[in-house]
Amino acid sequence: MIIRFRVMFLAVLACTLGVLGFGLYLQHGLHLEPCPLCILQRMAFVGVGLTALVAFLHNPGIVGRMFYGLIILLFSLAGAAVAGRNLWLQHLPPEKVPACGPGFDYMMEAFPLAKALPLIFEGSGECAEVVWTMFGLSIPAWALGWFLVFMMAGLAALVMREKPLP
Repeated sequence: MIIRFRVMFLAVLACTLGVLGFGLYLQHGLHLEPCPLCILQRMAFVGVGLTALVAFLHNPGIVGRMFYGLIILLFSLAGAAVAGRNLWLQHLPPEKVPACGPGFDYMMEAFPLAKALPLIFEGSGECAEVVWTMFGLSIPAWALGWFLVFMMAGLAALVMREKPLP
C-alpha cells in the first residue's frame, strides 16, 4: 500500500472543514444552539484541521510528519473524550440528568479558566438533550466517529512509513 501523507493531511483538512461546516449549518440553518460540550468538540475539530493544514503546507519529512500525527492524535483524543462525555450524558435516565447551567460564553467570561473547564466538563441538562439525529445517531455520536477516523490518521502519520512510488 502506497501512503502519501501529504494527501492524507489534505483529506483530514477537507473532512474537518466539512464537519465544521455542517455544525455551522445545524447552528445557523436549523437554529440548534450548541451546548458547552459541543463547543469544546468544535475546538478539537479546529485543532485537528489547523494541524492538518499546516502539515499539508509544510510537507514535512519523517520527524515533522510524526510530530503532526501526534498533534492530530492528541486533539482527536481530547475531542473523543468530550464527545464520549456528551454521549454519556445523553444516555442518562431523565432523573439523573444534571440541571441546566450557564452558557459557555458566560462561564468563560465570569470564571477563571481553572474553574470554567470543570463546570463545562460536568455538562448540563442542555448537553443531555438529543436535538438532532441522522440514522439514529446524535451529534456527539457522529463527532465521536469522526474523532476516531482522525485518530487513525494521526496514528498512521505517527507510525507508518511512506513508500516510494514504483
